[in-house]
This record gives sequence, C-alpha cells and structure tokens, in this order.
Amino acid sequence: MQTTTAALDHAATEQVSQAEQAYLALRDLLVRLEIAPGEPLNEAALMERLDVGRTPLREARNRLVVDRLLVTHPRRGTFATEVNLADLALLTDVRAELEGLAAARAATRATNADRDALQALVVVGVDDDPFAAMRHDTAIHRALWRAAHNHFLEQACERHHSLSTRIWYLFVDRLAGVSAHVDELPDLVERVLAGDATAARAQAHAHVRHFEDVVTTLL
Repeated sequence: MQTTTAALDHAATEQVSQAEQAYLALRDLLVRLEIAPGEPLNEAALMERLDVGRTPLREARNRLVVDRLLVTHPRRGTFATEVNLADLALLTDVRAELEGLAAARAATRATNADRDALQALVVVGVDDDPFAAMRHDTAIHRALWRAAHNHFLEQACERHHSLSTRIWYLFVDRLAGVSAHVDELPDLVERVLAGDATAARAQAHAHVRHFEDVVTTLL
C-alpha cells in the first residue's frame, strides 16, 4: 500500500510539474505573439512543440483562459485573445497600483536572498536589442514581485504584466526607447534595497506610466 501511494504521489507531482511547464511555455508564446491574436490553438502541434501530454496542456489552457490570454468558444475551439489597444490605459491603471504595492512591500519584506537577486540583475547592462531589454525588464519585475512575499499579489502582477506586454510586441519593430525604459529600474531597486517603501511605490508607479507613454506615442 505504501509503495502504491508513493507511486501515485510521484505521478501527481510529475503531472503538476508538466502542467506548470506547459503553462509557462504556452504563456510565453502568447505574450510574444508567436501564437497570433485570434489564432486557434492547435493542440496536437503544441503537444509536440512543448513536449507535454494532453492533460497538462489542457490544464495550462484552462489557466490561460482565466488569465485572458486564451478564450474558448463552444463548438469552435480555443483561440488566442485579440489585443485591444484601448486596454492599455485600463491595464496601466491597474498595473501602476499593483507594481507600486509590490515595490513598497518588497522594500520592507525583502530577504537577503531577494536583495542579492535584485542586485545581480541591475548590474547587468541592457543592450539595444529590444527583445533582450524586455526580457531583462520582466526578470527584474518578477524578482520584485517575489520579494514582496505575497503570492496573490505576485500572480496579479504577472497576469497584468503579460497582458500589457502583448501590446508592446505589436510595435516591436517601431518601438524605440525600450532600453531607456529598462534603465529606470536600477533606481527603483535602489529604493527597495534602501527600505524606502514610499519612494519605491512612487518610482514603480512612474515606471509603469512611462511604459504607457512610450507605447502611446506610436498609436
């Protein structure tokens, strides 16, 4: 009985791991618009591409429907959601508050390990490749969310960051100033490391608003 239980527990853990792997990989494809807005989800192709089974892929799909990166229509299938440019201002309103709160909490809750991770990220230079710059931006944001030590807040930040980043990818060929935008983050991290929650919140708020300004210039 113990052997059987252990085997079932291992299988369940492996399934969760595969579902998480599928979720993260599929989310990235949707955010980077490698699955285009409005494109139907090809389950068989994705199983092969992501090297996951049908069940974990469907679990990932269900999570991404909640995240509003996918939409399911009865009798038609599942599709990548459309990107609505009018959503940018709405997302910015929410993200400014979420990111500000995360930065403020990180300033008071960051552990030594969190601080080391943030410091290591900000000392890395940002090159002119807009894709690399955005990946760097995302890495620092995620480190800040983790340092807030509130998994509900971290999930909310991730979800809204993904939705706004999709809008950025629409303009990747024309968008200038991404590196300058990312260059704002060392100042934010400095305020977090100094334990100044008020300044960290204000800096994070301004950083998110600047992202909207950069994209709006192209609309």
